[in-house]
Amino acid sequence: MIDAVNPGGVRGLGHAAPTPATRPAAGNASFEAALGRADSSVQFSRHATKRIEQRGLDLDAARLERLEQAVGRAADKGARDSLILLDELALVVSVQQRTVVTAMDETASREHVFTNIDSVVIAD
Repeated sequence: MIDAVNPGGVRGLGHAAPTPATRPAAGNASFEAALGRADSSVQFSRHATKRIEQRGLDLDAARLERLEQAVGRAADKGARDSLILLDELALVVSVQQRTVVTAMDETASREHVFTNIDSVVIAD
């Protein structure tokens, strides 16, 4: 449970202002477990956390590490707001804040237009 790990926000899923986290959707234990193990400085907004849980997106420790590296590469290039493509996932990230703003899978992203981004990073 996210709120059992850290009631004010999970490491890797922190918020600018600490707020109680919501319980993850059933069947999302791998995402929850990965968050507990991850040493990522990338944070997730409340909106992104909700989308990940609702859509049952798989963000394990290996993917979180790749996300961290992609955000670092974007920061090195001076990006401010990036679309990070991580396998079948699309994550909009505020690079300067190191915060995932929203997340979606390939199915959800097909009909969307991404605005207010200045870069795209394809995660290795």
